[in-house]
Parts: sequence; C-alpha cells; structure tokens
Amino acid sequence: MDIYDEKSIKPMLIGQTAEAFDSSDYIYELKLDGERCVAYLDPKDGTELRNKRNMKMLMKVPELSNIHLLVGERCILDGELIIVVNGKPNFFEIQRRSLTTNEFKIRLQSKKYPASFIAFDILYLKDKEVISLPLIERKKLLNNVIKENERLAISRYIEEHGIDFYRLTEEQDLEGVVAKKKNSKYSFDKRSKDWIKIKNLQDDDFVVCGYIEKENNIISIVLGQYDGDILVNKGHVTLGISTEDFEIISSVKKLSSPPFAVLPISEENAVWLEPVTVCKVKYMMKTSTGSMRQPVFQGLRFDKEPHECKVNP
Repeated sequence: MDIYDEKSIKPMLIGQTAEAFDSSDYIYELKLDGERCVAYLDPKDGTELRNKRNMKMLMKVPELSNIHLLVGERCILDGELIIVVNGKPNFFEIQRRSLTTNEFKIRLQSKKYPASFIAFDILYLKDKEVISLPLIERKKLLNNVIKENERLAISRYIEEHGIDFYRLTEEQDLEGVVAKKKNSKYSFDKRSKDWIKIKNLQDDDFVVCGYIEKENNIISIVLGQYDGDILVNKGHVTLGISTEDFEIISSVKKLSSPPFAVLPISEENAVWLEPVTVCKVKYMMKTSTGSMRQPVFQGLRFDKEPHECKVNP
C-alpha cells in the first residue's frame, strides 16, 4: 500500500524563525492564517482532507468536496485550509468551523464564509512520491496539475526579495512570510530549517494583574488594560516569561480579590496582584473579541504607568 492509499502523512513543519532577509537561494510565500491540511485528490475517486493530527476534515468544509475535479492526476497536496473574511484569511472562522459538529450549522457557515484550500506543495503525483525533487521542481508540477478556482488555489511566491515582500505583509496586516530553500526536499514529520518563518507581530503594553501557576512549573501572567478608570481583563500570556521577570512580578503586593470588575472563570485560580507593574507583550493579531493570538511576553517596563495602558479601540 502506498502513501496515497494509507492516508497517514504527517507534514513537514517550519524549523526556525528569523527576521526578513533577501536571498537568491530562497522563494518567499505568504504565511496564511488557517489550518494546515493534506489533500488526497483523485479526479476519478474523490477528495479527502486530513489535518496535522490526521483527522478527517471534509465534513467540516463540505464546500470542498469536489476539488478533486480540479486536478488532472491523482495527487497529494500540502497546503492551508483558510476562510477569507474582508479580503484576508480569518483564523477565528476556520477555528470555529473546525470546532462545529452540527451539520446544519456547518452548512450555514459554509454558505456565509466558504473555505478554500491553498496548495503550496505536492508530495505525490500519479503513482509515486515526488518529495525527493527540489522544491522549485515540485512547484512546477503543482502548477501543471491544478486548474484553479475559488475553492482550490496555488500559493504564489516571489524570488529574492524577501524583505520587500515582508514589508507588504506588515502594511496589509497579514500573518507574515515563509522563506523556503529552492533546492530543499520534503521530509515527512520533520521540522526543517529549510523552511523559515518570518512573522508579522504586533505589540502592546499591559498591566500585570496576577499570575497562574500551572503544571511543570509553567506560569501564566494575567493581563489588564484600562477602559477609562475601569481595569479590564485582557487574558494572559505564558510564553517568554524569564525567571528574573517573574521574581519581580511575584514580589508585588498580593490582593485577596481580583482587580477586575468581571473575572473570567478560566482565571479564578490566579494569585492576584496590586496592579502597579507594566509589561510588554507581542502577538500575532487580535480576534474580533479583542483577545490576542500567540502572545509572547517581552519583558517588564518601568517607563510607563499602569493607567497609561489603555484598551485599544
């Protein structure tokens, strides 16, 4: 049984993060804000979509059931499942679709915000693997096998000008860029340094309002910002907290009750602190509810008063 019939591929993953750079050895393509999927497509036999955990996804995106009719040969494609809202990939919508189990709601969502599969690599064509070919050759195969429409498209890329391309993503508030070596091969279930993530992060300042002690010595810092004179809970951050910063945070005067008017249930076990300390947090983007995606603690700052940390409109 070959890899098409087995349908158990674990895709190659990005192996490092870097600042934007130019190189003639790389191609640059958009990092799409969606859900990674592998598509098994046979023009005579149908469509199968699997996510990184090899879970079947087609029932979540029934509008993609016929994308196999857009390929000329049986193939396996690696790519991103996205939902576009207001001209941009919207992570919240694809996440909501992934979590929905009600078939009627899924049908409604698929009509309001239809999903698309954006292919950026081809792993198998006709009856054999093509992962040993250089990436730039696989890109040519990808262009030859797919007839694009609004449900199935090919990820575009540019050569050499990674810095300018990244600046465009900043201007458009897109997630960032992935740089890939032109001559790289594809390795299943591996984090490859041939793929480099160049992320477009935003940052903001928050009041440190408490902390949550989790298993394995993991600490989350509870964040707040002021809406007028009212301190509003803005979630928490776990990544990037140094020992030194936590020593300072944990030395702040403890409170017997939270400094917020409304306390989320998920943070009811927090150790609450007097809201006198300010920190900086970087994040990918904010959702429609104002929560941060992929927040990373950048450090404490002592040049700003807590009341200067305002809720952004």
